[in-house]
Amino acid sequence: MANKDEELFMDEQADVVSTSRDLVGDVVIGDGVPSKDKKAKTSKAKSEAKPKTRKTKEKTDAEANATEETKSEAPVKPAKTPEKRWYIVNTYSGYENKVKVDLEKRIEYMNMSEKIFRVEVPQKTVTQVKGGKKTEKDEKVFPGYVLVEMIMDEDSWYVVRHTAGVTRFVGSAKKPIPARDSEIKKVINRTSAAAPQRIELDVKAGDKVRITSGPFAEFVGDITEVYPDKAKLRANVSIFGRETPVELEYKQIQKL
Repeated sequence: MANKDEELFMDEQADVVSTSRDLVGDVVIGDGVPSKDKKAKTSKAKSEAKPKTRKTKEKTDAEANATEETKSEAPVKPAKTPEKRWYIVNTYSGYENKVKVDLEKRIEYMNMSEKIFRVEVPQKTVTQVKGGKKTEKDEKVFPGYVLVEMIMDEDSWYVVRHTAGVTRFVGSAKKPIPARDSEIKKVINRTSAAAPQRIELDVKAGDKVRITSGPFAEFVGDITEVYPDKAKLRANVSIFGRETPVELEYKQIQKL
């Protein structure tokens, strides 16, 4: 009897174990023990996802390589070469020519001829007629200033700025401002040999003058008006007993 009961108990235990295995394999118990089918689906999904990740990475690497190739093929812009420009330097009054001479010596001594090219003191020739005598003199167009054609950098700035007689560059203390090319051309044209010379005449209204050239040569006239900016004057000349106003240039008369 006891043996029969033991066999029955063992059969029941075997059924419980078999049933438990079926339950574990087919359903999720508690917080979730995946079934065999779900495990298989998950493994399949992961295996399918791996190639996609690899393809994405390969695509990203290809795009990066393409970008680098594009950058390497893009033309490289050359560095901007400094240009030579004209700068205006302020000097002590009356020291313009001395500054020019001293600066030219410094350029040669300090080997700066490749950065500082020209130093100019704008001047024009003025003819003075005084006491019937003509004299010529050079007159500065811009007293107290010197023009320097140069490539501006720390070295060239130092050479010019520390020349005796120089007070400053025109512009801010740290950043000199180059002059406009059109302005420099006007100045140079005014000081060139081909530019007309200005004449100064020591005469005034009421003075008597002798005409030395032109249709009224050898006539004597009385000055009525003087135009210094035009180097001309107006005088009354007696022709056939009548006072006739004529306009004359300074170079056509001689003061009596």
